[in-house]
Amino acid sequence: MGEVAVHALRGIDLEVRHGEFLVLLGPSGSGKSTLLNIIGGLDRPTTGQVFFKQLDLAAASDRQLTLYRRRSVGFVFQFYNLIPSLTALENVALVTEVVDDPMRPEEALEMVGLLDRKDHFPAQLSGGQQQRVAIARAIAKRPEVLLCDEPTGALDAATGVTVLQTIDRINRQLGTTTMIITHNAAIGAMADRILHMRDGQIAALENNASRKPPEEIQW
Repeated sequence: MGEVAVHALRGIDLEVRHGEFLVLLGPSGSGKSTLLNIIGGLDRPTTGQVFFKQLDLAAASDRQLTLYRRRSVGFVFQFYNLIPSLTALENVALVTEVVDDPMRPEEALEMVGLLDRKDHFPAQLSGGQQQRVAIARAIAKRPEVLLCDEPTGALDAATGVTVLQTIDRINRQLGTTTMIITHNAAIGAMADRILHMRDGQIAALENNASRKPPEEIQW
């Protein structure tokens, strides 16, 4: 900004394993969202390398990044970004038109427990239901990576647990590598590893001996 350079990330060295569930914790401005955006191919790092299999996202062309996001990554954000004029089923069906081997939209909605609401519009759904539709949309293309930025941030505790149960089930059943950003330290108990960030750096990387079910998490 003008003459001021802000280093959002510095010296990040991280390997995320296939099928792993990783929770990112840290205060606002610690670099969590920037890291997730780089892993998801939304942002490019100014230096360094970011590999998804053999593809270096930092050096990839715009077309390569578009195909990577389209085929390999599902995104879930704090605010659901559903299209108001489309039903739940139609919102999910949108992504199935741009990939080679998608789920049927009905199958994706069934996985998140909302098949019975498939003909409802977003305004007819609760916040938690809208977030689960957003998760169904993200997984309908069978992504290898699911990136969630504050998926429970706009929800009450009980509804948040329902959403976390959905994400946990996707990770376990589909083997989708899953990363969640949250300010809620309690959510870290359901992960394989917890990544603590501070000032654009990895402050600590913590292993959980076992993963706690979302319904046992309290906040």
